[in-house]
Amino acid sequence: MDFSKCSGTELIQIYGKLLAQMRKENLVRTKNITGDLGEYLVVDYYSKTKGLPKLQFAPTSTKNIDAISVNGERYSIKCITTNTTGAFYGIEKDAEFTAVKPLFEYVVIIKLDEKFQPEFILELNWEAFFKHKHWHSRIGAYNLLVTKALVDDSRVIYKKG
Repeated sequence: MDFSKCSGTELIQIYGKLLAQMRKENLVRTKNITGDLGEYLVVDYYSKTKGLPKLQFAPTSTKNIDAISVNGERYSIKCITTNTTGAFYGIEKDAEFTAVKPLFEYVVIIKLDEKFQPEFILELNWEAFFKHKHWHSRIGAYNLLVTKALVDDSRVIYKKG
C-alpha cells in the first residue's frame, strides 16, 4: 500500500484499524506491541521450521516465560530493536548458578529492524543465559547485552541475508 498521500490523522486511523485486527488475530496480546510481535514471529518461525520444536504461547500472565514447547520446555522470548533485552526478574543479584532454580530452559532473542522484520533470532540455554546476564541497577534486575561473546555462545536460529 502507498501511504504517502495519507495525512497524519489518516495514518493514525489506519494504524488503529490495523492494531484492532492484529489483536483479533492474536498477533498482539498486550500493550507491548513490539514485544508481542516478536513473540508471535518466534512462535510462528519455530512452529513452521523443520528441526525446531513446535511452540505454543504461554498464558499472558505466566511469570518468566512466553512460550512452551510441545515437550514442555519453557521459553522466555525477548524482542529487541537495539542490542539490549528487557529485564529478567526473579534472580537475586550476584546469586550463584547452583543456588538458582532455572526460570526457563531457553531464552530466545529476536531483533527486529525498523520495518518489524527479523534481523536475527538467537537461542540461549539456561547456562548460557546465566553466564551472560548483566545486572541493570536502575531496574534492579538482569538483562542481556547482545555481544559477540553472547552470539558465540548461542544457537543462531535465523539470520537475515
